Amino acid sequence: MPIAPTQAQLEGLLAADLNGPIVMLNLLRFKDEADGIDVGVSGREAYRRYGEATTPFLERVGGRLLLAVDAKTMVIGPDALEWDMALMVEYPSREKFLEMASDPDYLAVHEHRAAALSDSRLIACQAVSAV
Repeated sequence: MPIAPTQAQLEGLLAADLNGPIVMLNLLRFKDEADGIDVGVSGREAYRRYGEATTPFLERVGGRLLLAVDAKTMVIGPDALEWDMALMVEYPSREKFLEMASDPDYLAVHEHRAAALSDSRLIACQAVSAV
């Protein structure tokens, strides 16, 4: 299950028609028990560690967490919940997102994310003026 972007996906982000601020929609499914750097704790706890360690990197590029929510019950779609949590994180630009995502110190912190997740989706979004 994907927990990190492929090179082709990163190239697609660079080629996409995205100007100005972007919002990254994160859909997360946690492991019952984390592995790797966080063996011995839950996936949710490992992700909490990732979130805390990521904050300085996010702030450095001008990003901010807009919303974090736990999924509770399916209203439309398959009966089984596919995701445990959704996050929306805003960045001033895709370039700032990629700057953070390629920082070697951030990549070390990213090990908590890998230890925490069994599956994820990361979708680059932009605000629209009206629906």
